[in-house]
Amino acid sequence: MTQVQNPPVTTTTTTAAGKYVGQAVDRVDGAVKTTGEARFAAEVPYANVAHAALVHSTVSRGRITAVDTTAAAAVEGVISVITHENAVRMRPPSKVSPIDIDSMASGTTVNYLNTDQVSWNGQPIAVVVAETPHAAHEAAGLVRATYEVQPSTVDFKAEAPNAEPQPSSLILPSGGSKGDAEAALAAAPVSVDLRFTTPMHHHNAIEPHATTAVWDGDRLTVHEASQSVVWVRKHLAHKFSVPAEGIRVIAPFVGGGFGGKANVWAGTILTVLAARMTGRPVRMLLTREGVYRTVGGRTPTIQRVALGARSDGHLTSLIHTSVSQLGRVGGMAEPVTSQSSHLYAADNLLLKQEIVKLDQIANTSMRAPGEAIGTYAIEVAIDELAAELGMDPIELRMVNEPETDPLHGRKFSHRMLREAYARGAERFGWANRSPEPGVTRDGRWLVGMGVATAYHPSFQLRANVTVRVSVDGGVLVRCGFQEMGMGGATAQAQIAADALGVPFESVRVEYGDTALPLAPMAGGSAQTASVATSLLAACEKLKKSMLELAKKSSESPLRGARAADLSARDGGLFHGGRGETYASILARAGIPSVDAAIGSETRLGDLVGNMRFMSKFLMDRRRWVKAACGAQFCEVRVDADTGEVRVSRWLGVFDVGTVINAKTATSQLKGGIVMGIGAALSEESLVDPRHGRVMNPSLAEYHLPVHADVPRIDVEYLDVPDPTMPLGLLGIGEVGITGVAGAIANAVHNATGKRVRDLPITLDKLL
Repeated sequence: MTQVQNPPVTTTTTTAAGKYVGQAVDRVDGAVKTTGEARFAAEVPYANVAHAALVHSTVSRGRITAVDTTAAAAVEGVISVITHENAVRMRPPSKVSPIDIDSMASGTTVNYLNTDQVSWNGQPIAVVVAETPHAAHEAAGLVRATYEVQPSTVDFKAEAPNAEPQPSSLILPSGGSKGDAEAALAAAPVSVDLRFTTPMHHHNAIEPHATTAVWDGDRLTVHEASQSVVWVRKHLAHKFSVPAEGIRVIAPFVGGGFGGKANVWAGTILTVLAARMTGRPVRMLLTREGVYRTVGGRTPTIQRVALGARSDGHLTSLIHTSVSQLGRVGGMAEPVTSQSSHLYAADNLLLKQEIVKLDQIANTSMRAPGEAIGTYAIEVAIDELAAELGMDPIELRMVNEPETDPLHGRKFSHRMLREAYARGAERFGWANRSPEPGVTRDGRWLVGMGVATAYHPSFQLRANVTVRVSVDGGVLVRCGFQEMGMGGATAQAQIAADALGVPFESVRVEYGDTALPLAPMAGGSAQTASVATSLLAACEKLKKSMLELAKKSSESPLRGARAADLSARDGGLFHGGRGETYASILARAGIPSVDAAIGSETRLGDLVGNMRFMSKFLMDRRRWVKAACGAQFCEVRVDADTGEVRVSRWLGVFDVGTVINAKTATSQLKGGIVMGIGAALSEESLVDPRHGRVMNPSLAEYHLPVHADVPRIDVEYLDVPDPTMPLGLLGIGEVGITGVAGAIANAVHNATGKRVRDLPITLDKLL
């Protein structure tokens, strides 16, 4: 029997070059959030504000034949009960176009309250507007609908055999192949052929979806819990046939999103509709159950991973297939197999994704869509193959670490996975792990270690930015990006301070408002890099303007300077030991401020921007594979009698390029790991296979990790820049969750000898 020992662990990181970039700078919004001064979407004060609540369908498919609102309308304080019988007409959602990313704004294709058709169990069929939230919810519970029920298909597992190939698109490939993977598998000396399942998951952000809407004629102001104010504005302009320029969407603070607040869902549209019809400001804060009923979650999956190898561990075949779910009214097909085209140097590959369409709400993106659940299957399969080969799991991964992209032969723009594993193994004490399962104990606890690879692609979206330097030395950065708790404004202030050579405290960032320059949605771990690209360009443009302004003065020490030779420091421009501050340049010229802008806000500029984005996106994808990656190490303890699983130690070593803020980066990576622990051990949306209704739509029954479930988490990052990305950063919001479930499943096997291939890993699967 081997006795487990826990080596001492300390958190250490390196920082990127720069006075502010790489440092652990406190969040600029930290004070207002911790003191309660921050106003979220449901907290913005308006006089005479009314409150709205939704009524949900109780059938999964059918036609509404009657709606009885008599009892609801009689509740004291009720202003209006809006159904498909009296709602004003709205335009249906636009068709999705692969060349227009904004067309993906709508969560579903349903034209809410403009149809008598029901497409899933929980679809909103009425909205009650009242003087108080209590009256609105009481009345909503009294609305009675009758239906002509139609046959429905809601059972994912039962329908999986009828899956059809997932259509491929410019943005979401549906698979790929190289060689004959099935034949190579059959001929391989050592192989595994495994089936995995993952359940439906739902977002549970600390702030439920919320909207406050105010009309003034055809002008509309919306306070929204959103990951993309631009998408909300464009979609509402389309729905209500008003100019987008007359709509202002404001979201300075968003209490978590994780993909659930990326699209526009029913609550937003129906709040705006209610405000339009009542002539009052209207607010709707979804109940926790309302989020489950009206906002899509992560698709369930059935996955096959088959690996064939030579006796030395070299992979001769890698097969990864998936079946996932879409609603008949829309949804995003998750790229479940995407990481498997990049992770291992197999001679033959087969990647295939299939879908089944059900009478359920459209699923949507959820932190690391595809990779979060795809890495679970491939990483457990690698661990099982290592056991068959009698190899260490890390050694097997390193034997198959590719030099170029295995599927298409493209270059990696940056990849330091070997270094991440080497550093993590030494620091975690991997050499102390017993390769024999079930022999390491600590009292009643069976103890095991597991590893898995983390992986998430990196890319950039469009962003318009303006930068202003004022005569008082202050710098104003303006961009309508989103802040959901990740410290986005702080990071951009750090970048601007370094680029302009000014103190961090002198930079102010305005964000989260469509009155500001257009910004990308907060998704795909792309926001920081996207905004940084334009911000750096704007800063360079501003410095050139300041130099030209300085040269106009005969007193300026920069008269002979060239822009290429300038440095920015001490609040100004310097060349050859000579220089002056921005404030002195502006004061001498008698100008209060100078602005620089990147991007255009016109319709033509928007069209050109979209075309340039798609062109660059496709060109980059043909040339490079860009991704953040890492090594997840975990230790678990399993009660030998009860099967209770406790994650007792965690170390993640990540290659995420340049880290902009050491404090917020660590927080983001830890948050992803915590979310992965939930997916591995407890999270599961339970769907009635007869009626398609989510049966556990609350935090009492949908089990998220609590403090007792989360161990000390140590995070380290290599902090080596990617030369193809702005400042070398790759993105960190999502890579933290990838590989987590695989590492836990592998550790559970090392502790108990039992393989669990169906998430979550609950007590019944270990007893």
